[in-house]
Amino acid sequence: MARTGSGTGSGSGTLLCRRNAKLDSFLKRNTERAVYERIRTHEPCVVVSETVNKVYMYAVLTDERVYLTEYPPRTLTTAVSFGRVRDIELVNDLPDFLRGKDRERCQHVRITYVAEKPARKGRDWLRRDKGAGLPPAGPSSRRNSHCAAITPTSEGRPAESSDVRWMKDELQPVLKPGRSASCPNPETLGLLRVPRPPPQPPSSSSSSPTSPTSPTSPTSPSDTSLKTRELVQVPWRLGSVLSRLLRRDGAAVAVETEREAQLHLYAVSPASRLYLHLQSCWNSFIIRSTLMLDPRYRTRLLVSADPSAPHISWERTSHLFSQLSRELLQDGISVETLYLLLQELRTAAHRNVMLRRLFWRASDVCVFMVQTLETCLHGSQSPSGVYTSDQLLLSSLIVQTLTIMFRETEVEAARINLLSAKKGALASRMLLALICDPQPETQSPESEAESELQTLRAEYLDAACSLLFELLLLGHETNRCFSADNFLCVGWILRVLQPHPHLLSFIGYQAQQVALALSGLGGSALSPVQSVLLFQRCRLLLVCLQYNNQLAQHLRTHFREEFRYFVKPSCAEENLPPQYPISRPTLRLVQHILHLMLNR
Repeated sequence: MARTGSGTGSGSGTLLCRRNAKLDSFLKRNTERAVYERIRTHEPCVVVSETVNKVYMYAVLTDERVYLTEYPPRTLTTAVSFGRVRDIELVNDLPDFLRGKDRERCQHVRITYVAEKPARKGRDWLRRDKGAGLPPAGPSSRRNSHCAAITPTSEGRPAESSDVRWMKDELQPVLKPGRSASCPNPETLGLLRVPRPPPQPPSSSSSSPTSPTSPTSPTSPSDTSLKTRELVQVPWRLGSVLSRLLRRDGAAVAVETEREAQLHLYAVSPASRLYLHLQSCWNSFIIRSTLMLDPRYRTRLLVSADPSAPHISWERTSHLFSQLSRELLQDGISVETLYLLLQELRTAAHRNVMLRRLFWRASDVCVFMVQTLETCLHGSQSPSGVYTSDQLLLSSLIVQTLTIMFRETEVEAARINLLSAKKGALASRMLLALICDPQPETQSPESEAESELQTLRAEYLDAACSLLFELLLLGHETNRCFSADNFLCVGWILRVLQPHPHLLSFIGYQAQQVALALSGLGGSALSPVQSVLLFQRCRLLLVCLQYNNQLAQHLRTHFREEFRYFVKPSCAEENLPPQYPISRPTLRLVQHILHLMLNR
């Protein structure tokens, strides 16, 4: 994270990649506690954008936004929200505004995002109350004129966190939840006062809608029917006109707001990890924001998403984790008790990022979980290779918990130290333990018990793919920071898995699931959880195709025709709802996989 601290006694529980006490103090004073605790890292760089031209600044990364501040810091301004990012690339060029060694060792990161545009003046006729409507964007002050001041937005973000105030006064106003940039307040338009038309439309012989007859005056039956038609016809026509205009104007605004912009960050340090952190933050954001569209997942995080929920201090979190660890590591613990304690740990880790950092610092808990997975999944199988339901349930819970512990802990030094210790011994054990045979031999394939086991096995294979995805993300970070022969890089991970007897069948199962999800045979759109799992499987297949010749050859030999005839980009677009933040990156992965599968 962006602050310093050593051991579990640190008040913030975070570590600096490169400590800057002055910037850290500024961030602590000028951000709310919930924001400060979730700052990933910060790094100096030269910034070029639509409003900034070659200015040396700090880029501050949180799990939802990139901020910019001066050097030295005076104000903090939002540069871009990850909800608007379309791509993050590492550009191989030599900037002409740098000289000497800085020019050669510079890392140029280009962030492409959808820029916001203010509401068009042509829609002013919709507002009867000139004081109502959307808050003005407003120009930046002279003090902030050199910063990229993009208004924060809730696009792609969970509704629970959309109204969090990130700064005191420096940021521009944030749109309130429930308001659309293409449609002002319905009460301002007077739409709520327009009566709804009846089920049947008015007859064509009705009188003019300008009749001055009052609906409350005494009338004859014929007059009553005439006035009823008048009252119905006027709102119906007005409503239809407004609806057409709103749809037309909203469509025009949607086209306009898709204007792409770019933010260029030039890190001049040869040891810069800015690109890696940006990629990691973006991946975490699109996964989390997509999962938050699932009601059950959102319920799990309800406590942490509630601004009114009591804050659990670092000391209290450390105490509770130590207590839970002692219970997990006690001798003679039963399987039922172990399962309940792991459930408690998984739920707490979902809601508390500080607990995830403590998990990596308390290495004995991680070692215990890996050892339990080895014993449960590989040490007590029946001679036929069939797992019991208890084995699959406990193994799934262990793997799911480990997966959560990887999320948003990229800059935790204890994590990389633990996994790389003794030439990657613990990481090797974790990798080999999570791979299993997806199709073991069965004696009664049509029995009810076997059907239940197949369901539990599929749940475990889903969880194993997610954990392998997190380990490969760690490998990508190591690839860029160290030599290819170092531990934990992608090539090393695949070499560790190479001799596993079930690796090919495991990878083949994941490929089958990708083809099934994108073939359109399911007939319905993917859920948020299914979409995230598809994204993770696609990343896994892409790594196999790019980094390992044996796995790439296996995939092309056994799945080329299946991908050629059943996996279509058009089907992928239909199955991946466009409102999911993860849909666009997944579609790019699918196109890349198809290219590697079919054209080589």
